[in-house]
Amino acid sequence: MLQQSINSADVMTLDKMGSRYPSRLSFSRSMLRRLLFDNWKISKSKFDLDYDGYGTAVYEIAINKNTYSLVCFSQHLDSADRSDRVIAEKWDTAYALINGKLDENELNRLRNNVPLQESGRNSSKELVLSRANKSVRLFEYVVNCLSSGDQPDIKEINKVGYLLRTTAVYGSGKFGLSDFANTKEATDFNQPFRAEMLAVYIIREFSLELVEHVARKKNPNKAVKLDDKIRQHLGIGNSTGLGMAPFIIKHPKLINKWMSQYTESLKQVMNKILDQKKLSNYSQLLKKALQYLQEVTTFDEYQIKKNTKSVKDLEKFIEHVKKFTNKNNANLQWRDLINFANNN
Repeated sequence: MLQQSINSADVMTLDKMGSRYPSRLSFSRSMLRRLLFDNWKISKSKFDLDYDGYGTAVYEIAINKNTYSLVCFSQHLDSADRSDRVIAEKWDTAYALINGKLDENELNRLRNNVPLQESGRNSSKELVLSRANKSVRLFEYVVNCLSSGDQPDIKEINKVGYLLRTTAVYGSGKFGLSDFANTKEATDFNQPFRAEMLAVYIIREFSLELVEHVARKKNPNKAVKLDDKIRQHLGIGNSTGLGMAPFIIKHPKLINKWMSQYTESLKQVMNKILDQKKLSNYSQLLKKALQYLQEVTTFDEYQIKKNTKSVKDLEKFIEHVKKFTNKNNANLQWRDLINFANNN
């Protein structure tokens, strides 16, 4: 039986921690909840791109009584220079999230430095520095579809899942950026990685508007916008995550808080009874999780084996849960389902 107090050895292992999926505590989800709760307003103040989509765009974010700016620089990149490695020196796009509005002098300063990334000069007004490369094959495919008046095939979208992939998202004092101690006092981003997640969220939006812009320039009379469902389906890629390793090592108190909240939430629900409504909602979430795993595309043999096993395990668990639906199971507790998952 699962004990009332959960042993840390059951959750603080690499395989258990590595298998965790996003939750309400995740950086992106907590940022989006705050965005909706506080009614953040995001608008374009500049979208100066040429025929090929090269130029400058600026998005302004109004939060409470404050304004922040995400500046986007898009440039031509030779195939020989395109690399997702951290040692790369050129990228398709480069970004900075700024505390405040931008005037032309500030914009020119950023234009001369942000595309250089590590080699540029940054001030404490810059909260986040980032860069991203195109998925060239998918980007060109979507441009060709939209410029012809057609929507891209969702199967082709699923093979990649994004138009741009970040190769770095810097913050918290890196390369002269605002230290987190300053950011949390001087801005609305008082939680770890909140500014970074906002930057990535808007970079994703820029990728969608960029591909539509290029398609429209290619064929102004016939081009169409992306269907809303396809827009929602496209995400943002990430080619690296090296910074998360030292982050985990250097922030044991924060990791302890996350894991404590996770185990405490388990402890509080284990003995609760599942009525048919809760069980039905849970079954729907399990089906969504199964569909997600079945749609994941990867070419890594090790990950393919892991995903295949996860699909089989989840299918088995779903069949087990089905036994209790539409039945009078007055004594069914979350503990019973957790025990089944642990033992199988």
